[in-house]
Formats: sequence, C-alpha cells, structure tokens
Amino acid sequence: MAHFLIVEARFYAHLNDMLLAGACAALEAAGHEHSTITVPGALEIPAAIAMAEASGRYDGFVALGVVIRGETYHFEVVSNESARAVMALTLDGIAIGNGILTTENEAQAIARADPAQMNKGGGAAEAAVAMWQLAQTFK
Repeated sequence: MAHFLIVEARFYAHLNDMLLAGACAALEAAGHEHSTITVPGALEIPAAIAMAEASGRYDGFVALGVVIRGETYHFEVVSNESARAVMALTLDGIAIGNGILTTENEAQAIARADPAQMNKGGGAAEAAVAMWQLAQTFK
C-alpha cells in the first residue's frame, strides 16, 4: 500500500469536487491511502508537489485542477507552464498523475471532470498508481 497526495487547485471548486471524487475513488479502489492539499491555482500545483516530495512522506501525487480558456493569453501561460513543470517533476522520477484539465469552456470541463462521464480525476489517480508501481520495479 502506498500513500498518495492529491494536490488540487480549487479555482473552479464545483469542477474540482468532481475531479477529487474520481481520484479518491480510484485510489481507494486500488487499496491506497491518500491525503489532499489545496493550492490557489494550477501554476502552484508543481511547487506544492516538489515541496511535498522533499518531505519524503508520499509515494506519489495526483495533480488536479481546471483551466478554462478566457479572453486573454493567460490560458496559454497557465496551461503550458503547469504542464511543463509537472512533466519536469516526472522526469526527476516522481510518480505523478496529471489531472489538470485545459478546456475551451465549462461544458468540456464538466464532461471531463464528472466521474460518470470521462472521469479524468480517476484517470489521473490510476496513472499515478501505475507510475508508482513502475518505479517499484526499478528499486
């Protein structure tokens, strides 16, 4: 059994509730423990994961958040930089499932976040577990 940390950006709380429900259900179904922390937005997720990894208390991480395109370039900055930073952490050998949604509108976000539809929160948790299991084969 492993202990996973879910790091969630609650900017869109109603959407994150769905992502979180899917992630928790997937981790529990796999028999793993989990804790959850909240950060202000998607850009803060990688920093929180790096801080938590340094503590040595967690075996893997699930990144959850929603970025919806607006009228400015900010969408591209948040989407690209959060994904880049999460990927950089994975290349350092950290088991992370990336469930940060980047959508054009709220309807797309709902379809992806809802556990009864695309369940991207559950998928991110399953990816984190799979990467943790892979890491165990190299120890």
